[in-house]
Amino acid sequence: MGQNLTTIGFDADDTLWHNERFFQLTQAYFADLLADHAERGHLMERLLAAEKRNIRHYGYGIKGFTLSMIETAIEVTDDRVPASVIRQLIEAGQEMLAHPIELLPHARAAIESVAATHQVVLITKGDLIDQERKLAQSGLGELFDGVEIVSEKTPQTYRLIFGQYGDGPASAMMVGNSMRSDVVAPIQAGCWGVYVPHGLVWEIEQAETPADNPRYRELQDLGQLANLVQRLS
Repeated sequence: MGQNLTTIGFDADDTLWHNERFFQLTQAYFADLLADHAERGHLMERLLAAEKRNIRHYGYGIKGFTLSMIETAIEVTDDRVPASVIRQLIEAGQEMLAHPIELLPHARAAIESVAATHQVVLITKGDLIDQERKLAQSGLGELFDGVEIVSEKTPQTYRLIFGQYGDGPASAMMVGNSMRSDVVAPIQAGCWGVYVPHGLVWEIEQAETPADNPRYRELQDLGQLANLVQRLS
C-alpha cells in the first residue's frame, strides 16, 4: 500500500472555504433576470452547456462563469437581451469576486494538525488572481509548504506536484470535496484520495465514487483528518 505518507494536498474551494453557494445564488438571480425569456430548468441546462464549452477558453472560475451567463442570455433572447441585463450580470460577477472569504469548520485546525508532521500543499484550480485573493483573505497561506494554482486537476498534475513537494504520489494524500478532481484523479495517479462532502457540488465535478479502491477514504468533515493521517502514516 505504500503507507509512508509524507505529503498532504488540500483543495481550496468548498474544502477550506465556501464557494459553490455563491455560484448557485448568482444562478438564481440570473434565472430571475431571464424569466421572461426561458423557463428556469431550460435556462440552467443552457448555462451548464455554455460553461462546459467555455472551460477550454476561459478556464474555471467566476470570470468564465460570468461570460457564460452573458453568452447564454444572448442565446435565449435571440440576440435581444437588453444592455441593462448584461450590465447586471457583469455586476453580479464583480460582486462574487469581491465576496469575503468564509472558512469552513475545522479548516485551520486540520491544516495545522497535519502540517506539524507532514508537508502540506494547497492544490486548487481556477482564475489565478481570484484564487490568490481568496488565499490571502483566508489567512491560511502561511500554513502551506507550497501553493499550486493549476488549470486542471489531472492524474499527471498530481504526479508532478507530489513529485516536487514529496516522495511521489504513493506517499501523498489529496483532500477535497470534488469527487472528480480531488479524489478520482489523485487515486488514478497513485495517491490516497480523501473525500470530504460539502453538500453543494457543481455538476461538472461529479463522478462515480471509487468505493472499492483501497486508497479511497471518506470523512464527515475536516475534524476527522488528523486521525486518518496518523493511521496511514
